[in-house]
Amino acid sequence: MQAGIQKMDEQNWPEAISYFDRVLEQNPTQATALNAKGVALFQQSEYQEAIPVFSAAIEADSASYKPWFNRANANLELKNFKEAVADYNMANGLDPEQTDVYYNRGLALLGLEEYEDALFDFDMALQVNPNQALVHFNKGKAQLGNNDPMGAMESLTNAVNLDGKNAAAYYLLGVTRMSALGEEEEGCADLKMALSLGYTEAKSWIDEFCENG
Repeated sequence: MQAGIQKMDEQNWPEAISYFDRVLEQNPTQATALNAKGVALFQQSEYQEAIPVFSAAIEADSASYKPWFNRANANLELKNFKEAVADYNMANGLDPEQTDVYYNRGLALLGLEEYEDALFDFDMALQVNPNQALVHFNKGKAQLGNNDPMGAMESLTNAVNLDGKNAAAYYLLGVTRMSALGEEEEGCADLKMALSLGYTEAKSWIDEFCENG
């Protein structure tokens, strides 16, 4: 088990898995080894393969929030948003102190277009740490879905102030400025910023609405 954890620290996922498999040969219901093996699979982007391993870890120890949270993350990557939310709810119920749950569950709720609930989770995440650019960005997306362009502009502005390289945030900011407020000059500046950062979808807006595009 220790050797496997050491390999995890070295980010040597395949070797870590081989060590955890040796533990599981001795004891197939060793919850910690199952959860760790699932995490190693997840780190290799083998989300589909990780899910049954996390499920076995849950079966072995359903009182630990970790395998619920990890299985939710794998489902989130696979865009199984409904399953992800159900698992995040379980993780949250088992350990409300684990604040990572809020942001990740917010992403799953955003995927389900459950904007009100997503906003609640993003706000909970920002209470823990207000300086998370990605949380502000996704909160802005949820506010746009919730028909709150003014709130979205505030969140997206926070996002670009915290991370000046978030091209998608500049793009949404520019589009929202133009479509909701008719602020063409400021909107064009944001869209040009998005394009300069590599967000190619901004080009069609710039060509259509911005002089000297």
